[in-house]
Amino acid sequence: MYWEYLFMNMYLKSLNRVVALGGGHGLGRVMVSLSHLGSRLTGIVVTSDNGGSSGRIRQSEGGIAWGDLRNCLNQLINKSNVISNIFNYRFKGIGDLSGHNLGNLILKALDNLSIRPLEVINIIRNLFKIESFLIPMTEKAVDLVAIDKNDILIYGETAIDILKLPPKYLKLYPDVSSTIEGLKFINKADLILIGPGSFYTSLIPILLVKEIALSLSNTKAIVVFIDNLSNEISLAASSLTVFEKILIMEKYIGGKMIDALIVTPDTNIKGVENRLIIRDFLGDVNMPYHHDIILLNKALDKIIKLKNY
Repeated sequence: MYWEYLFMNMYLKSLNRVVALGGGHGLGRVMVSLSHLGSRLTGIVVTSDNGGSSGRIRQSEGGIAWGDLRNCLNQLINKSNVISNIFNYRFKGIGDLSGHNLGNLILKALDNLSIRPLEVINIIRNLFKIESFLIPMTEKAVDLVAIDKNDILIYGETAIDILKLPPKYLKLYPDVSSTIEGLKFINKADLILIGPGSFYTSLIPILLVKEIALSLSNTKAIVVFIDNLSNEISLAASSLTVFEKILIMEKYIGGKMIDALIVTPDTNIKGVENRLIIRDFLGDVNMPYHHDIILLNKALDKIIKLKNY
């Protein structure tokens, strides 16, 4: 056990820069799992949500969706911190504040007082002594738009999430640019992680930012897709095989770039057998639909070893 602990993450620790793409609970879990990398870890976070507290704030105040960024920040915050409990507080009752997350409101207030959203994130990082970086996929207001099988325009993530069949096409409206910082981290990455998370609404939007897609298509980093541990609530997303997910992602990126996959033992891997696959159940025993921090580290460490040595 001592020697296993001593050499755990040996290959991960050798990396200079790891970048994780996604949103919500999935990206937050990955960030927590790899937080031992400190400032060598960067999360690039989806900002196109138009539902819940984030959507209501966007409707009244404009700007980016803060919910996924808040979720990632909160998972990285020391849970014993009293201020972190305030940051995660959600209002109840039937008034105007009902359903709002206090963290979202704080982030939006800071946004109104700042020059750019990235400044807001760095204020919170410094306040809670978070070493790892978090970068919004864009600092401009943007929404996800889908074209369904009948060529009907579906506007916004909440509407796309309830589609019964996979959309024919997805795009961002309006076209937006990535941050310079996000591109810099991607271009310097040794390891890039995509997922887990809601496929159409947490993962794909980031790949639709043209500069990010171009950087990913040119990367020399090892690129790993981490699939969900269970089927999504979205019927359209849950109907996809892992092979179909890879095809969709690489279509938007513009070429083959996913080197390895982490999937569950019962995942249908037909069509992706020529890629490196870690096929194991990595669920946390206390939270079955979340990846176990140690097991995920071991799986990623194994991938780096097999790809580099």
